[in-house]
Amino acid sequence: MDRTNPTHIFSATARTRSVASYCLEVFRGAIGWGMAMSASALTALYLRNGLLTSHVTALTLVYFFGGALSWPILVPLARRFTRYRPTSARFAAFFLVLAIGTAAMTAFLFAMDYRWFYSRWHAPFGSLIWTFQFLFTGASAVYQFAVLGLTLFLPLGLLCLIAVSAYLARQVR
Repeated sequence: MDRTNPTHIFSATARTRSVASYCLEVFRGAIGWGMAMSASALTALYLRNGLLTSHVTALTLVYFFGGALSWPILVPLARRFTRYRPTSARFAAFFLVLAIGTAAMTAFLFAMDYRWFYSRWHAPFGSLIWTFQFLFTGASAVYQFAVLGLTLFLPLGLLCLIAVSAYLARQVR
């Protein structure tokens, strides 16, 4: 006769709930961080020129997805390496990881949008010329983002970065 221990069922259910709540927490954080970065871009565009640009929607989406896609990668990684460290070290780690990672993911998305626009004039896929065109188009897009796009993270993005880094540094997981 097959005997099952009901405590195994309860512990498996508790672990499933724990994993599900952690995934939901990361998802909520990603959406919140993406919204904060898009709000930062919109605020900077409003302060700069009163939102008088034809690319407001595209820029908002790039900054939203830059923040939302970077969060689930960066925060668990930073949490793993900052475990058992002092609060100041955790704050510094979260601050650096979120700042660099969010800017890098947003620059990557900007470069892919740039590449998609110029792809109709590029050589066929896989050729040597295509490889050079892909690399130099991406490099020029990242340079353009570094010069023009990073300023859209200021002033609101910096305040959000400080607040979120302080919250994550104090949070014990």
